[in-house]
Amino acid sequence: MTEQSKKKRPERAIARHGDVRGNGRLRAILGIFGKGLVVVLVSTLTVLGISAYQLTTELSRHQIHVVGLDGKAVEIPPLNGPLNLLLVGSDTREGTGNGVFGTEVSNLADVIILLHISADRKNAVGISFPRDLMVPWPACPSTTGGPGYLPQSLGQINATIANGGPGCTLLTVEQLTGLKIPYLAMIDFNGVIELSNAVGGVEVCVAKDINDPYTKTYLKAGMHNLQGLQALQFLRTRHGVGDGSDLSRISNQQVYLTALVRKLKSKDILNNPVALYSMAKAAARNMKLSDTLSDPGVMVGVADALKAIPMKKITFLQLPSLAMTGKYENRVQPDYEKAQILFDMMAADQPMVLGNVNNTGSGSEVAPTPTPTKTKTPKPSTSPSATPTPTVTPLPDWAQGTNAATTTCSKGQ
Repeated sequence: MTEQSKKKRPERAIARHGDVRGNGRLRAILGIFGKGLVVVLVSTLTVLGISAYQLTTELSRHQIHVVGLDGKAVEIPPLNGPLNLLLVGSDTREGTGNGVFGTEVSNLADVIILLHISADRKNAVGISFPRDLMVPWPACPSTTGGPGYLPQSLGQINATIANGGPGCTLLTVEQLTGLKIPYLAMIDFNGVIELSNAVGGVEVCVAKDINDPYTKTYLKAGMHNLQGLQALQFLRTRHGVGDGSDLSRISNQQVYLTALVRKLKSKDILNNPVALYSMAKAAARNMKLSDTLSDPGVMVGVADALKAIPMKKITFLQLPSLAMTGKYENRVQPDYEKAQILFDMMAADQPMVLGNVNNTGSGSEVAPTPTPTKTKTPKPSTSPSATPTPTVTPLPDWAQGTNAATTTCSKGQ
């Protein structure tokens, strides 16, 4: 028996079951562009020189030290290549006060999104990992100076943050995907609220009434501008959409995400110094960045990588998964064969375009297309034809998700 195996095995946190009430959950996903764009925001502020020093100083106070699976510090890769970032939403109630978010004391990684930005800066894809996903855990370093945590053959992915911090969640995703992920950011409940306020709310489509007493989400069918606590409630609801599963919640959150991206693009917020400063302040107060990401130069590089990508080339996907049975009932495992196709495409930096745009997931649906007005048929152009766009092979029909150019609506129950 080795000396290491003689050591007392650290106690593992027990993840909450998939049927536990929504008060114990965060699907507060402002994450992908709440985090990715927060990086953009702070980056742009650095360029503009608007209180950037104070903002980056605040962010550096809450840095997350990250290491690779080999235990060595992560090196910052060249910023002119493909970029991988892990976006984590924590359901911690620390600092929220007055119990408005419930009384849970655990800290789980209930939002996990892997963002990949292509080297040519023409495509981006975010893959959401279900919070109830059961996967092997790697060895993770201690966040308190202890001996660290031993590997585990199977555990719920959102509990990794309770054992080794968000850096352990990152290592778990690296082990699962086979990808190097040098950048990490984490947002909490208050961050979701403040960032939604900073952009003036996000308008979402609801196809059928949502009535969820667990998260107190009550929305009639139609359009709603969600801001503050209401935005958080919408992102957390599970019982009120689709089949009530965590997978329905992911597709419902993508309704919000795509609407957020469209607003940022249409309102040109990224070129508005006042709006940028407001969002950056909210980020600095409520986000934690890895020590590889909080450097202003890296932020600028990420900002440049994201802001020029067209909406139809920003894709949101769900990790393909399979329902489990027995003692793991109401949890899911990766559909490894299908998931590997996505991981391989990321590793090869290939664009991901949905073949079936109507396969948005059980919690959402594509919004009805407005009846087009009749217009005169334009005369054929006599000018030289433009260079044809290279053909991109679409993803198989099983791929679930949407893109930022497609308006989707939440499906109430």
